Amino acid sequence: MSQSLAGQIEREAIAIRVDAASSEEVIRLLAARLEKLGYVRPSFAEAVLAREARMPTGLPMGRDINVAVPHTDPEHVVKPGIALATLARPVAFANMEDPDEAVPVGLVFMLALNDKDKQIEMLQQIMLTIQNEDLSSRLLDAASPDDLLQLLNRAQQGEE
Repeated sequence: MSQSLAGQIEREAIAIRVDAASSEEVIRLLAARLEKLGYVRPSFAEAVLAREARMPTGLPMGRDINVAVPHTDPEHVVKPGIALATLARPVAFANMEDPDEAVPVGLVFMLALNDKDKQIEMLQQIMLTIQNEDLSSRLLDAASPDDLLQLLNRAQQGEE
């Protein structure tokens, strides 16, 4: 793989233990971070919310805490990157498999990608990461963005 998951995430794009009331609040927070860092256009947040309404990204993992991977079309992206949030308490995202069902999400990976091939690669890396239940739990428990990045780096190197 060309670049590690951790290599796509700037520490300023990580929000730890976010106390959000809704999926929209989490999406707007992460989009604002990506915009401030120069990764996305001002249209990004609304585009992600519109896409989420049409094609939800709540991913049931068969656990108490699940994952969401909101993203949108490349025209809203300036340069590729990922924002990541751990949530203080789960927030409901619509289930990607059954949009009428809510999925309690605790970990959100927001993709800002401008190349469809890279999107598939990043989704594969995210799936490998979140399928490791122990690693997912430790990501949720990370005390700081640096701790979280260190966990991702170690996992990428096969140490987790």
